[in-house]
Amino acid sequence: MSSVALPRRRRIRPARVITTVVALLVALIWVFPVYWMLNSSLLPNTVLTSTTPQFLPWGGSLANFAAIFTQGTFWPALGMSVAITLTTVVFCLLFAFLAALAISRFRFRGRASFVLAVLFIQMLPAEGLFIAQYKLMASLNLLNNVIGVSILYIAAVVPFTIWMLRGFVAGVPIELEEAAMVDGLSRTQAFFRITFPLLAPGLVASGVYAFLQAWNEFTVALVILQAQEYQTLPLWLRGFVQASATRETDWGQVMAASTLVAVPVIVFFLIVQGKLTSGLVAGSVKG
Repeated sequence: MSSVALPRRRRIRPARVITTVVALLVALIWVFPVYWMLNSSLLPNTVLTSTTPQFLPWGGSLANFAAIFTQGTFWPALGMSVAITLTTVVFCLLFAFLAALAISRFRFRGRASFVLAVLFIQMLPAEGLFIAQYKLMASLNLLNNVIGVSILYIAAVVPFTIWMLRGFVAGVPIELEEAAMVDGLSRTQAFFRITFPLLAPGLVASGVYAFLQAWNEFTVALVILQAQEYQTLPLWLRGFVQASATRETDWGQVMAASTLVAVPVIVFFLIVQGKLTSGLVAGSVKG
């Protein structure tokens, strides 16, 4: 009579259980401020200012969001932020990608100096450039302008983006293009059919970095965008908090405004998270 082998019960290791519990606790601590912001955005100010905290939005509503939308200042700020961010991401990726290809694929005089210059520029403090940037934009009549702020953002983000993409480009062997050229493809066809798809995760990871830098930037926008009708969302949020502080601060509306600023970032991450993970892993393998 043949005996049937029973499946071995997986052994639970105490160290693994402890690690999982600690990871869950860290995740809860990390996500709690986000949850508290969302919870507070649904509660009236009388509840938020009471001595007893309310951890669940019982009796909450969307009145705080409705109050923000009816003020009429959110949508212009949103359009300004979207226009600046998209311009920055597109041109930053274009310039950085071409520069990364030149550094990784070609050997030319001054190549090492160019790489060091990229790192040196990235280490310059942004605050030390405010006066020069303001005078430059004023002389070009680009104050309170999408183009003016986008130029400054691109100049600030491109150096580090070049360094990121350089690792991705160096991780794709040039022999793949040469093999495709042997099969009859031109250099351009080999690049777009073979190399470029392999670099897509790197472009996504670099695009996320440029997106966050442009979307959340505050100090440069504060210097260049002084007119109220040309403010980005971070400036709008500061002005919204200041206007609320002139009376009794309505923390429900402040949290609702903060949620509206954070939502586009969350949506963007949900869209690109798959490519972002593979891109970060690929960029860490070889660079």
